[in-house]
Amino acid sequence: MKKIIGLVVALIVVIALGFAGWLVLGRDPTSFAGGSTVALEDYQVANTTGVPAQLAGEDLVKRGEYLIHAADCQACHTAPGGTPFTGGFAFNLPFGTIYSTNITPDKETGIGNYTDAQFLAAVHRGIRADGEKLYPAMPYTSYSYMTDADVLAIKAYLFTLAPAHAPARQNRLSWPFDQRSLLTFWNGMFNADERFRPNTGESPQWNRGAYLAEALGHCGECHTPRNLAFALDNHHKFAGAITAGWHAYNITGDRDSGIGGWSDEDIYLYLSTGHANGHGGAAGPMGEATDDSLSYLVPDDVHALVAYLRSIPAHASDLPRTVTTAAPASHKEGVAADVDSRGEKIFAGACASCHDWTGVSPVTGYATLTGVRAVNDPSATNVAQTVINGVDRTTAEGRIFMPAFGEGYSDDDIAAVANYVTARFGAKGAHLTGKDVANLRKQAPQQSSSPEAHNG
Repeated sequence: MKKIIGLVVALIVVIALGFAGWLVLGRDPTSFAGGSTVALEDYQVANTTGVPAQLAGEDLVKRGEYLIHAADCQACHTAPGGTPFTGGFAFNLPFGTIYSTNITPDKETGIGNYTDAQFLAAVHRGIRADGEKLYPAMPYTSYSYMTDADVLAIKAYLFTLAPAHAPARQNRLSWPFDQRSLLTFWNGMFNADERFRPNTGESPQWNRGAYLAEALGHCGECHTPRNLAFALDNHHKFAGAITAGWHAYNITGDRDSGIGGWSDEDIYLYLSTGHANGHGGAAGPMGEATDDSLSYLVPDDVHALVAYLRSIPAHASDLPRTVTTAAPASHKEGVAADVDSRGEKIFAGACASCHDWTGVSPVTGYATLTGVRAVNDPSATNVAQTVINGVDRTTAEGRIFMPAFGEGYSDDDIAAVANYVTARFGAKGAHLTGKDVANLRKQAPQQSSSPEAHNG
């Protein structure tokens, strides 16, 4: 009993501390900009919500299709290799696993019986049709800034999908996190349940970018670290965080660890295509965000995102400045002698033909390693995840494919090649172990798994 009481007290203290910090920082994710905000109906300059002007005359379903891409719903409501929007995606958290649910219009296992009011309650307040609370793995604290009209346009599109019978998987959470009733208090503290308010001191383009980034795209859910109560810590807005076993990097204006040294065109290309020369290509969750969401945005909306990102206060993180020069052409040069030779052998056999010993790919710019943030990250988190899971993206240039080596190589093998890649092409070599790689495997959903191959 004493142990239970202690846990409850500790939980209350953690939430209280998180809430106190959140109050100091403000509820509005755009409060960093200062100035005055007004209700949307009082903002007469331009319409910064909804679809872009060229789609304003389309029917409700067509508008909903654009918005569901902007909100990136498919990424979280689709299991790896599964049918889109049928759920089953695993959120592996420190206190257990939460699975996304079916949002096709199936009446038994999906949202086919949801009324407009019930759908709005789910998206804005995290309340299911049966009255139960949704876990904030569903980013309703960000979606709460969406207008009712935009939410209902998304619903209209979802209801045109073929109903799919896909029962929800059982969440696996430790106590007390398995008690949904506690979310009443969490929501009261961390979900403002307010709609987007334009800032009168900023341009219409900035306000459009803010709506896309905060309400629809919910960029902070991955790129902003969380406080002790697992709410977004906007004091370090967009400064980078670990999400689903991948490092969502710093996208503030810091020149060394963020995107302060990128040109507007670099940011535009990276958002719209998942690649920018000198900065590499997107993989993992960011690759999915590009392919399923950002690549569908019209150019004006991507430019609006760039304008908004440029305004985010710079926050330095602990990543070193990115190395932008190519490695030596000879494999005998460029890496310290104390780096595990196994990594070099694996790179020679499985990687060098596409990535080259210099790091400048002779095949495609998407495979160039020079200048890539991931290989300059001494944790090698994203390098290891890319080796484990591979890359399979559809771009304007065609299919970008790198095979997943997770089943063919042991944890120790993957650690060795990740350490070699960061040492050869990055600012500082990593020191991953097989145990580290085993832990990374558990954090990120994978297409398939062969446990027998994972023993180092």
